[in-house]
Amino acid sequence: MKKRAYQDGCAVAHALDIIGDRWAMPIMRELLLGPKRFTDLRASLPGISANVLTQRLEELEAASVLVRRRLPPPAASQVYALTDWGRESEILFQVLGRWACRSPTMQPGMPMSSASVILSMRTMIDRGRIGDMNGVIAMYFGEEAFRAVVRGGDFMVVREDAADADATLTGDQNALAAVIYGGARFEDVEDALKVEGDRRLAERFVRLFPLPPKAPSTVSAAAD
Repeated sequence: MKKRAYQDGCAVAHALDIIGDRWAMPIMRELLLGPKRFTDLRASLPGISANVLTQRLEELEAASVLVRRRLPPPAASQVYALTDWGRESEILFQVLGRWACRSPTMQPGMPMSSASVILSMRTMIDRGRIGDMNGVIAMYFGEEAFRAVVRGGDFMVVREDAADADATLTGDQNALAAVIYGGARFEDVEDALKVEGDRRLAERFVRLFPLPPKAPSTVSAAAD
């Protein structure tokens, strides 16, 4: 059945025709750091059913947001990847992410995928805090590896191994999110997140991502 459209000439309405359905943007988020297999997408989006994931992938492919391709041997598995135009959507995630973080009703501590944590760093980075920091931080969450570089007042993080790392963080991405955004210390999450190498660099690194201030709530507190 053809999905309902807004029938509106506004480009924003057209964007919502493409990515406004439930799960469309989370799927795109998971692909912003590189291609993934169907099983990888399901694992990173535990609330989605196989049927809905299949449907959304087909719709995004039909809209030219993503493509299917088969990896060469020995992998020879099918993966989904954003098109060049699809990757341009990262700016949407950054603007929406900063805006939504200001929501007075957003609940802290909700689970985040590895991609979500890494993309949040790209969004929240405050380059003014970098100063004289210079180093490479490796992050390993399950089978996923990420390499962050802080150098010359700039910051970059990508999905790749980091053999040249000065500091290494291994474990649960949500434990790292608790340190970065929830005020926890590495000591508080040591059962879930291991820190190796230059600990001072790691301590400075996690302070580079301040959240924007909350918007004022317009809802009156319930009477006692």
